[in-house]
Amino acid sequence: MHPVLRLYEDSIGGGAAAVSLPALARMIFVVHGAVTIGDKTLSDGEAWNGEGACSLSAGNDGVTLWRFELAASGSANNLIKGVLRSQEKLAAALETAPQGELLLRGDSVAFPPGGCAFLHKHWGPGIRCLLDGGIRIDTHGRSTSYGPGTPWYETGSDPVFAQAAMDRPSRFIRVMVLPRELLGKSSFQFVNEEDKAKPRVQQYKIFTDLPIATPKA
Repeated sequence: MHPVLRLYEDSIGGGAAAVSLPALARMIFVVHGAVTIGDKTLSDGEAWNGEGACSLSAGNDGVTLWRFELAASGSANNLIKGVLRSQEKLAAALETAPQGELLLRGDSVAFPPGGCAFLHKHWGPGIRCLLDGGIRIDTHGRSTSYGPGTPWYETGSDPVFAQAAMDRPSRFIRVMVLPRELLGKSSFQFVNEEDKAKPRVQQYKIFTDLPIATPKA
């Protein structure tokens, strides 16, 4: 059976009681507001990661989070109770997850207006969620456009072409499960040899490269 990667959106009001989360490999990205996780306080555009149990407390003005978690096959979702909102945006069974030692990578990918990512693959599957702008993803002979707050899943093994919005910058947040040997290395693979000489306009910001254990049911 395959592990499951889930993306949640949590909105927690200011002054709410601290929230406890069980031990799971996860990355938490702050969309808006401020939050304290353990002894670290984060604000807009910052991220936290870890595998152990943790607690989080919203700042005075509240917080909205994107919470990526890797769980065992067959596990129930992990919605947070008693907050303004906690919803599962997307869940995917990682059928193409690599074998052996694993790495949880969380990053952002930014494009200038009109930027694109030429036909490519990755060394592992993952979930993306658009933060700013707009993007069109071409794969499996289909084109799908996404706006801010919309997630999608990529297997890593299926070729993808990405076209960002023409009139504004675009950026998405991404969490992938990769072979641990890629620690600190790019997961990007060109499909067409001729594209390797073309300029790559996308810019990356890595939030975490976390060696993890394979979730067990």
